[in-house]
Amino acid sequence: MLNPADDAFRAQLARSLPEQLFRPLTAAYLEEPRGRYTGQGGLLLAPETVEQVSRIVAACAEARVGVVPFGGGTGLVGGQILPEGPAPVILSLERMNRIRAVHPEENLMIAEAGAILHDVQTAAAEADRLFPLSLASEGSCRIGGNLATNAGGVNVLRYGNARDLCLGLEAVLPDGRIWNGLKRLRKDNTGYDLRNLLIGAEGSLGVITAATLRLFPRPIQEGTALFTVRDPGAALELLALALSLTGGGVSAFELIHREGLNFLTETMPEVRQPFAERPERPEWMVLVDLGLGQGTPPAELLEAIFERGLEAGLVSDGLIAQNESQRAAFWAVRESIPLANRRIGSISSHDISVPLDSIADFISEATEAMQALGPVRINCFGHLGDGNLHFNVFPPRGQSRADFEHLRGKVKRGVHDLAAAYGGSVSAEHGIGRLKVDDLERYGDPAKLAAMRAIKAALDPAGIMNPGAVLRG
Repeated sequence: MLNPADDAFRAQLARSLPEQLFRPLTAAYLEEPRGRYTGQGGLLLAPETVEQVSRIVAACAEARVGVVPFGGGTGLVGGQILPEGPAPVILSLERMNRIRAVHPEENLMIAEAGAILHDVQTAAAEADRLFPLSLASEGSCRIGGNLATNAGGVNVLRYGNARDLCLGLEAVLPDGRIWNGLKRLRKDNTGYDLRNLLIGAEGSLGVITAATLRLFPRPIQEGTALFTVRDPGAALELLALALSLTGGGVSAFELIHREGLNFLTETMPEVRQPFAERPERPEWMVLVDLGLGQGTPPAELLEAIFERGLEAGLVSDGLIAQNESQRAAFWAVRESIPLANRRIGSISSHDISVPLDSIADFISEATEAMQALGPVRINCFGHLGDGNLHFNVFPPRGQSRADFEHLRGKVKRGVHDLAAAYGGSVSAEHGIGRLKVDDLERYGDPAKLAAMRAIKAALDPAGIMNPGAVLRG
């Protein structure tokens, strides 16, 4: 049983911590983007050093007070919000935001957990390097949260998830001990990989305070195009063609559905849309991004991809960005779709993955199943190259998600059952948080769940770290 972070506990901490670490608890720390959870309060602390984090966590362990790590607050599964139970310590890493070192000759950087992702990208660019993790929330999400959730984004096809972009960690374990794992090594075969245990654990096994991040040479040439495709199956064939013609130079390959453009028209008319002059919006599109070295210009390769795709009956129209402004405009459309979704308000949103050769069948079968439940709208989009779809179900125009709350459970269960039947995952890149604890228990492998519970019990026997997230408390 955990105890609350009450006035007596605050007074105890105040004897060993500077007063400026104690912050007023505002609504920003008690809300999450989808509005499904509201925190019940707690003691907000914003440490500046790993030693201060260590003291806080050690005190919480001794007093059996829960700790909820808080990054940018952009997580979509409720992992940053504790809606019930004894009031926790909300541990914000926002002041631990320094870039400690950049080593361009080694293609790596050491950044603290509170560094905003965009600032990490900028620091890499200033050293003529690329940090490829890219998300719609990159202006506010923080690198510690990205690692804690093993964030994905648009460049996973080429560069991998957050896990693949991290060489080492500094972290505070549940008893307050500091793990100094900020190694700059690509080979370190010395036993269990604690780094990969903490990445994706969503703060349930410790607090990430800094990371050694992998950097890459910046592409010499970049190119972007929007192609209309016959259907998702044709999009996958086009992806294989693009990878072949570019020698693996495809950085991103995003599937976009017409409903996403409809939502932008409805909620964000200021966003300039592609194909606006066409008589009818295409049903399916792909956004293709190339990053290349010296050699054939990207525009020529994109033209070749289009021509070969046209000959094969895969594509019917296309737009190739002629300059950086057009390229940014194409990406603005893709990056605005999640915001438009939130303004519409989904009945249920799903971050799923299925094997690539099952994507077309999954979309068809899931769409038919959802439309059988009622007059819903479906916006299916996502990172086609890695099999990650955001299959989101919305009310018809003129109605709100509240009108369909009675269907939410059926919608979610139906989509997730189908994803599992196709050998997929009910959480491709957002994590488990609190939203999907039931789903993990329903669809997770029993042996894996048993191992996860054993690890949690061994590292965090008091259950203070992000209680109720990932595993049921």
